[in-house]
This record gives sequence, C-alpha cells and structure tokens, in this order.
Amino acid sequence: MPVLSPTSSSSSSSLVFTCFFTILFVTINSSNPVAITTKAKRPPHQLSVNYYAKSCPQVEQLVGSITSQQFKETPVSAPATIRLFFHDCFVEGCDASILIATQSGSKILAEKDAADNRDLRTEGFDTITRAKALVESKCPGIVSCADILAIAARDFIHLAGGPYYVVKKGRWDGKISMASRVPNNLPHANSTVDQLIKLFSSKGLTIQDLVVLSGAHTIGFAHCKNFVDRLYNYKGTKQADPAIDPRLLKALKMSCPQVGGNADIVAPFDVTTPFVFDHAYYANLQSKLGLLASDEGLFLDPRTKPLVQSFGLDKAKFFMAFSAAMEKMGSIGVKRGRRHGEKRKVCSIHM
Repeated sequence: MPVLSPTSSSSSSSLVFTCFFTILFVTINSSNPVAITTKAKRPPHQLSVNYYAKSCPQVEQLVGSITSQQFKETPVSAPATIRLFFHDCFVEGCDASILIATQSGSKILAEKDAADNRDLRTEGFDTITRAKALVESKCPGIVSCADILAIAARDFIHLAGGPYYVVKKGRWDGKISMASRVPNNLPHANSTVDQLIKLFSSKGLTIQDLVVLSGAHTIGFAHCKNFVDRLYNYKGTKQADPAIDPRLLKALKMSCPQVGGNADIVAPFDVTTPFVFDHAYYANLQSKLGLLASDEGLFLDPRTKPLVQSFGLDKAKFFMAFSAAMEKMGSIGVKRGRRHGEKRKVCSIHM
C-alpha cells in the first residue's frame, strides 16, 4: 500500500495520491502500542474501573473477544465505533442513546436517524450489538450498552495502534433519543475554530481537548459531500481552499466531482498512515494535508496551532493526552439510577 510522505517529490506524490484514492477497501495493519494509564480527576457520578468487579468481572474480556474479531474481519469497525462513541457522548451524554432505533410509526426520529448521523457505518452498531449479546449471555441485565460502547471504542483505538487506557464504568443507558437534539451538539466538517471551541466548552472540554480528540481523525474516512466545497467553491469564492496541498486537491477532485459522482466514495482523514492510530494527523495539517476544513483550521488558528505542532512532534505526548481526554469525554452527561437511566437488554430498544 503506497503512502505519501510530505517530503515526497511532486511527480511521485501525484501518482501516489492518485493510486491511493482509487483504493477504497484494504486491510488495516495494527501495531504494538504501549499501555497508558491516566491520573485524571474522578468523573462525576463515581464511575469506577472496578464497577463490575463482582457482578460481571469478565466484561472487558467478553467485549474484547468481539472487538478483536471484528477488527480482523471488518477493520473499518475501528473508526466506525470510535466515531459512534463520540457522537453518543456529545448528544445527551455517554448513555448509548445513539443506539436506540426509531419506533415503528413514530413521528419522532431517534438520534441515529438524524441527518448528521446517517453516515455512521453499520459496522459500529453491529459491533455493539454482538458484544451486548455475548455479555447478556454471561451477565444478564448487568452491563449497560453505554459501558460496552466505551470499552469497545478503547479496544479499537488500541487495536489500531493507539494507546491502551483504563475505562471507568458505571454508566446507565439513557431513555431519551431525539434526532432534533443532534444538529446543535455535533461539530461539522466546515465548523470554524470559534464554533468548535464553543461547542467543546459546552461539554466541559478545553481547547486542548478539542485538538487532542480531533486526533482521532488519524483513522477513518469521510464522504465527498463533507469536503467537496473545499475543492470547488470554498466559502463561495468558486475557487479551491488555498489551505489544501495542490497534490491532494488534484487527487480528491479525481474522486469527487463537483456535481454527480458516486455518493459512496470516501477519502481518508489521514493520507499518510490512514489505517494506523498515530500522530501523523498533526503533521498532515502542517503540510496542508487535512481533509476537512475544520481539521485544517486547527493549524491555521493561533489558539490551536501550538498544540498541533506539539503533538505532531511527540507521539507519546499525544497518546497520554488522548487517553486523558477520552476519559474526560466519557464522563459527559453520565446517567445513574432508574430515575434517569435504564439497563437495556437490547441496545436498540428503549425499555
């Protein structure tokens, strides 16, 4: 699988980009990451690493057996599940409300059917469905879908080459899932840094958390519709975004025409190491190789640029910060007790 180095020659780079974007499905390669623990403050509602120590001590092994199998069989399950966890936590909190299906005949759509969630890949949902079924067979009615999603996201980060961090548990599943609450609670491909900072701040996350969690775009893909305006009509100028490398621009235009084209075509967030969870994302931004305008904006804004540069130089620093930020994000809007939550037997069905 050829990849492009930011220092490659113009002629060879153009060929590599062209070849790269004609390949839509490949096998993910994993590495041997180092385990990382964090010393972040205890999240609210007393989440605990040992929450299931007596009631379901094997929960992480059970979920792990599914995630490792999914990673081998359908590698795209990794970015799909990580994105699923992010979309869940930012809307209603980390309560697995993203997994609830719209009830038949209902006029109220569930979160997963919101426009911003329609591109979420089925592999993420399938992973949680399989993991939940296995856990229920061993520990019926004990482990929440929300905790399974948090564990699975961590597993996939590790399997793809990223850090291994401990997951605190004790979340209950939410009872509310409404598509109408999604748009204002998720970042968008063309969000400005101001908008991103405001959104993350509303979730209790800092500017550093914003830059760190954006690093999850080191793996995964985006559909053409999320960046096509950058290629042909950036901010209504009828020109391409000047903050995009000409070689990348040429390659993307070949796959994503201004009109028409295949709506299923995707491009990798990280064009250099798209199937490995590493810190190349930050080096890419500094070389004008960010796929989304919201990504590239992190290098252009003076408030976030120093962090992009710092993480681009130090993978260990990024991994440590990412582990802490995931724990912090994983505590957003946690539900506890039957008044506010439930323990679903089937993650897609509200009890």
